[in-house]
Amino acid sequence: QVQLVESGGGLVQTGGSLRVSCAASGRTFSNYPMGWFRQAPGKEREFVAAITWSGGNTFYTASVKGRFTISIDNTINTVYLQMNSLKPEDTAVYYCAADPDGDYTKHVDWHYWGQGTQVTVSS
Repeated sequence: QVQLVESGGGLVQTGGSLRVSCAASGRTFSNYPMGWFRQAPGKEREFVAAITWSGGNTFYTASVKGRFTISIDNTINTVYLQMNSLKPEDTAVYYCAADPDGDYTKHVDWHYWGQGTQVTVSS
């Protein structure tokens, strides 16, 4: 079983920065690809970014490219999402995910999820 625990969410002003973290653990933990999704009220869960376990490949949705950076420290089983130049439309619950099967941009294809951490960007 794999557990994902997120931290680092909070309230930030427009144009500010925030870094959310996801620590992975579990007796059967494997070297999975990792990703971040977000979900705003009334919206579907949206792909944000993904990274291979080695850190050699990263993928971003167009709306965050150039502002957000996904990274991984696989020595401590932790993935990060550095968010810069935040906008009110970035407000959402941010979820960490692991182990995609199929299309990594589709939330239903990921096997493990964290509890989510709230990110609120004020105008």
